[in-house]
Amino acid sequence: MSAPLTPRVTGIDPRGPRVGAALTAVLLVVVLLLGDSRLATALLALVAASFARGASGGVGATWQAWLFERLVRPRLAPPAALEDPRPPRFAQLVGLVITALGLVLGLLGVTWAVPGAAAVALVAAFLNAVFGLCLGCELYLLGLRVRTRGARPGV
Repeated sequence: MSAPLTPRVTGIDPRGPRVGAALTAVLLVVVLLLGDSRLATALLALVAASFARGASGGVGATWQAWLFERLVRPRLAPPAALEDPRPPRFAQLVGLVITALGLVLGLLGVTWAVPGAAAVALVAAFLNAVFGLCLGCELYLLGLRVRTRGARPGV
């Protein structure tokens, strides 16, 4: 018997990434309030490390997911539906690219890089936390549509 064409994907509670985005947004606000300082750079490094963990191990591997699973989820009813973990994982990669770029440029002396990267990441985290709009997830789905359209000749 042959293997299925699409890999089996287990779902995640969609509220987890939103809680994670809220926690990330709080850290990013603090980065912005600290401006161009060593502490702001260190906090952005923490955010970037969290994005790296989420991009490599999935959103369930982050410290935010740990807090959600231990403190928030036990107080909630089961989710109405589970979500594909691949778009949020891609969103973690997008967050990593943005924050890592800000970190590298900041360490190279570009004074606006750390607060600039924090501001861009904050917009995305805020939209996810408050409205459930995951910009990285939308980019993932757009890429999937473009790739699928390109794979079908004559469409």
